[in-house]
Amino acid sequence: MSESFDCAKCSESLYGRKYIQTDDGPYCVPCYDNTFANTCAECQQLIGHDSRELFYEDRHFHEGCFRCCRCQRSLADEPFTCQDGELLCNDCYCSAFSSQCSACGEPVMPGSRKLEYGGQTWHEHCFLCSGCEQPLGSRSFVPDKGAHYCVPCYENKFAPRCARCSKTLTQGGVTYRDQPWHRECLVCTGCQTPLAGQQFTSRDDDPYCVACFGELFAPKCSSCKRPITGLGGGKYVSFEDRHWHHSCFSCARCSTSLVGQGFVPDGDQVLCQGCSQAGP
Repeated sequence: MSESFDCAKCSESLYGRKYIQTDDGPYCVPCYDNTFANTCAECQQLIGHDSRELFYEDRHFHEGCFRCCRCQRSLADEPFTCQDGELLCNDCYCSAFSSQCSACGEPVMPGSRKLEYGGQTWHEHCFLCSGCEQPLGSRSFVPDKGAHYCVPCYENKFAPRCARCSKTLTQGGVTYRDQPWHRECLVCTGCQTPLAGQQFTSRDDDPYCVACFGELFAPKCSSCKRPITGLGGGKYVSFEDRHWHHSCFSCARCSTSLVGQGFVPDGDQVLCQGCSQAGP
């Protein structure tokens, strides 16, 4: 008698039949599939030994059942995402869950580099300066009425410009003749001394410190020969082509102040009426 060669499960003879050998012995194909095959998570049918089986997160699928739950595209050789237990191709996932780029309108793919600001999202390469149109990336920027500018473009477009050097004022500055100036640009036309925070005046629109203006343009006191600027509340007296500081306008003989008093010119001098009447 010939030796028996039976299925380890159903004990039917395997002579002349296809079988699969395991460590527990040979199995006919039906018994092998019923015993060892996994159940497809999609169709709930056994995945036979001769079928291509796909595995994802403790779930098994027939190759034909491993599909996008929305468009039914096969995911066997495609990138995909699992959302709430459902498999989605990248296109369907982006359409349903990804934000849209505010610049180009295309989906921002999962894992791609992006920028978010003010409730909007951009691809990194789409977030551009509205001035130079270069990517802003991680650089500082200034929003303005829906536009976004890198700092140099914003300053060139909107920041005030110094009346002297024409460069932008990014901070500080002073106003002279209703125009903005850098503090370091507002200097005396004569000696180049900074004028910001100092008392100064101007001639022909050019600024001068008090000292330079007095030396260059102010009349000189006929008594002390120093400039009469009239700045800082200083008062002076003029007679014909001569000028005096209030404190210098006094009788040449008795030194009595002549401010608000009658006086008599005597050559290059002025005398009070008493000294004039007293004679030489």
